[in-house]
Amino acid sequence: MKILEKAPAKINLLLDVLRKRDDGYHEVEMVMTMVDLADRLEMQELPRDTIVISSQVGFIPLDEKNLAFQAARLIKDRYAVKQGVYIHLDKNIPVAAGLAGGSSDAAATLRGLNRLWKLGISTEELMRLGAELGSDVPFCIAGGTAIARGRGEQLEQIGAPPQCWVVLAKPPINVSTVEVYSKLRADRIVRHPSLPAMTEAIGAQSFERICSLLGNVLEDVTLSLYPEVHHLKSCMQKLGADGVLMSGSGPTVFGLVAKESKAARIYNGLRGFCKEVYAVRMLT
Repeated sequence: MKILEKAPAKINLLLDVLRKRDDGYHEVEMVMTMVDLADRLEMQELPRDTIVISSQVGFIPLDEKNLAFQAARLIKDRYAVKQGVYIHLDKNIPVAAGLAGGSSDAAATLRGLNRLWKLGISTEELMRLGAELGSDVPFCIAGGTAIARGRGEQLEQIGAPPQCWVVLAKPPINVSTVEVYSKLRADRIVRHPSLPAMTEAIGAQSFERICSLLGNVLEDVTLSLYPEVHHLKSCMQKLGADGVLMSGSGPTVFGLVAKESKAARIYNGLRGFCKEVYAVRMLT
């Protein structure tokens, strides 16, 4: 028996940091949604009690450092599953890109193994398991569009934004989320994006208002550390994207675009100097 799971990428329409917590994490408020750029996972049982992961790309870890591996081990240990599993990871989401690719893979693994082994775990319990693996995993399990609070694991589902095109571009660098957060001074953030205004704009299905309210307080840190990201954002704005923002801690920059013809022009314009460019739909 084979189980197939899709693991979509996420983008942050809004990312705000309120303060640094006593436990070392940052208190955040985010609006996250998913786009139709996805990894695909195929899972099947093995006769021996082991976890084996393969992938068509050769630059990602396939052992304990892989979040999908960690998710499989967690669900096996927590529910005393003695059956082995083989997972093939068809990787399409850029790595270390601010798009939650690893978190989405972990979420898909939890969902898939719940089905493969007929464990009957509720979505809420899967999300609690996911929170042990990473802050973005619960959202990737639930999907849709959500407000995230706490360290990102406290979710409030909201309605989807209006359908549009999303052009994603990742410069040929990797950004450390830990490094970006370590250099952020939450007490010195001058301008916070407005969560109430963004949720109101999404509720009203106002594409123009959503574009004007995009905000990410991590941008200033990442753009100062990596000029390539600043250049990419400027290029996307000059090419005419309706709203442009860095996703997560970067380095991926996304542009929201209402018309397919404009999305195609922006895609082609960016391909001239950036290898990893994607034009996809918002998952609504």
